[in-house]
This record gives sequence, C-alpha cells and structure tokens, in this order.
Amino acid sequence: MEPVKLAVIGIGNMGTFHLANISKQPKVELTAVCDIVPERTQTMAEMYGVKGYNDSESLLADHICEAVIIATPHYFHTTIGASALQQGYHVLVEKPISVHKADCERLIAAHTNSNLVFAAMFQMRTDPHYQKIREIVKSGKLGPLTRINWIITDWFRPEFYYTSGGWRATWKGEGGGVLLNQCPHNLDQIQWIFGMPEQIHSYCGLGWWHNIEVEDQVTTYMKYPGKCTGVFVTSTGEAPGTNRLEIIGDRGKLIFENGKLVLFQNQIPTSEFSQTTRGMFTRPDFEEIEIPIDGVGGQHAEVLENFLDAIRLGSPLIAPAEEGIHSVELANAMLFSSFTHQPIDLPMDGCAYEKLLMGLIESSTYSKQSINVIESDMKKSF
Repeated sequence: MEPVKLAVIGIGNMGTFHLANISKQPKVELTAVCDIVPERTQTMAEMYGVKGYNDSESLLADHICEAVIIATPHYFHTTIGASALQQGYHVLVEKPISVHKADCERLIAAHTNSNLVFAAMFQMRTDPHYQKIREIVKSGKLGPLTRINWIITDWFRPEFYYTSGGWRATWKGEGGGVLLNQCPHNLDQIQWIFGMPEQIHSYCGLGWWHNIEVEDQVTTYMKYPGKCTGVFVTSTGEAPGTNRLEIIGDRGKLIFENGKLVLFQNQIPTSEFSQTTRGMFTRPDFEEIEIPIDGVGGQHAEVLENFLDAIRLGSPLIAPAEEGIHSVELANAMLFSSFTHQPIDLPMDGCAYEKLLMGLIESSTYSKQSINVIESDMKKSF
C-alpha cells in the first residue's frame, strides 16, 4: 500500500520514541517534525532528513502530511488535535487525549468527518495478558463480578524525573500527576475490561513523595452497578512497587501479577454453594489454572501500524480516540472526590471539574525549578 505521509508534533521523550518506531515502519513516510524548542526541532529534522517546524499551525497550514501524531504536553492535545481534525488530517493522539472531561468533549466534537481516522495511543490494549483478562471477564467465566482490586504502584519516579520539564506535575502544565501521566493506560484498562463504575470515592495525596503540587499517591473506592466494588491504588513514590490486578466473581477469581495470569475456578458458584451446603466452615472446591501467555503484544508499534491500516485499508481501530474520554473522566473524578471530600457520581459534571481545575491553576503559588533532560531509554517507563 502507499505509505502514509506523517508528521510528529511534539518531540520530547514520547515524540522521540515514536520517531524511532516510525523509522522501522515501511507503511509510513515521515515528512516533518515539530516542536517549540528550536534546537530539538533542528536536531530531529536533520537526523531524519525531514522539514522542521516550531509551531503546529505552520505545519498544518503547509499540508506537508496527511496524518499527525500528537505527543505534546497534555493541554495541547485538545487544541492541536481539534485544529488538525478541522483541517482534514488523520490524528493519533498520545494519552490522555485531553486533561479534563470538558476538553475531551471539545476534542471529540471536532471529529465531524467520519473519513478521518482519530485514534489514541493506548498500547496496553495490545498486551495479550490484558486481552485474555478481558476475554475471561466478558465471557462470564467468573460469573457476576463482586470485587476488583488493582494495586499499581510500580510507577516509581525519582525527584530528578519531575525536574525534567517545567510543565511536569503542575496544574497549569499537566493538569495532574500520576493519574494524568502514568495511569491513563491503567484507567483505560479498567473501563475497557469492566466498564465504568457508577460512583467514585477517592483520597489523593498531593506532593506526598516529591516536590510537586499534584497527586503522587492515590487510593480510590469504586462502586459498580449491582454488588461489585473496586479499589484502585497508585503511586510514583513507592519502591519496590506492586502491580497486582485481582478480579473476583461468583465463580472464582483471576489474578495477574509478576507476568503470571492465574484463574481460580470454583467448581460450584459461591452463591449456590452458600445456599446449599450444610457445613458451617466449608467453602467451594476450586481448580487453580495458570494461563500461559507469551509476549507483551505489539505495543506502540502495533497501535501505529493499526492507525496506518485504518487510514489505507479501513481497518477497525484498536483504540478509537473517542473512548479516551473514559479514562480522563475516571482520573478527574478521583481528583474531584478528593478535593470535595465526597463521592462523585458518574457520569460526572465535566464543566464543574473544569472550574475546579482552573481555580487550582489561578491560585497556584508553586514555583518549579526545571532542567532540560533527554531520556535515552523510554522503555524503562513501560
């Protein structure tokens, strides 16, 4: 097929990572790079032999490409993404698709041309472990779900990480901390596998472990329809961290930890056993089954190729960008609940949260010292 002419807007850590993937992908022709830092633009333009821009509107006005990857700081995902869509470009946007729900709605509203492909970089959807988890949950093999626990605290970041960019970990520059930067993938998995909860009650620690003004510690309680609850715990200040997803249903439980996926399948559903047994301290017998899964999927490279195939071949998207609003809403609701000290019902009022966030920006007295750092190995982050 004819290569897709593509430009990358934002060539910091993630943008540089995408450029490396693009260079290995025969279905794409890189035509331009864009960044507000002139030295960075010049370096990457010369390295890849393409045209360099220092503002996205100039790039879009030149029509030097037919598709863009947006890997800028988060707030610009909305403005650049909407402008690109309105000017007829296919768009692949990094996570989160926007900082808050109201901006998500604005970005999604700009996608009025169904011929334009609009995708999000949720590469964890390509991981066969999570694909199998989703398959098991959706199949009903666990029965009605009763509890979901995800402890995801292996997002450790040292203080040096937060000095690597003036926009990082500020309300004005990033709009949040661990929930907006590290956890959009985990939050996307939650809604992709289990659907959206109906209520969130959360406590977020602001700058508990780092000199930042946003959250680096989160404990959240989720209420789902029926008799299912969930707990989500995350942090960038814990080492060694934990990544344990535990899913319990009437017919057993599923645990994913340390790369192993284990199913504990009850021989008799818990509810049925409870009503029929005549023993006071008995419990259902179960079979322990380790589910063999190899590899971690195609990750970023697979999402990129899927984006290109969607443009040329009409292939269904792994992660339509419209679905990105759900992980943003979860993150917003967790912060909103923590700030208001009360549960938040979903769907939440996106405008109310936007007002709170703008207030945090206006009242901020936080002064950040930052240095320019080029991360040489982004794979350590995944």
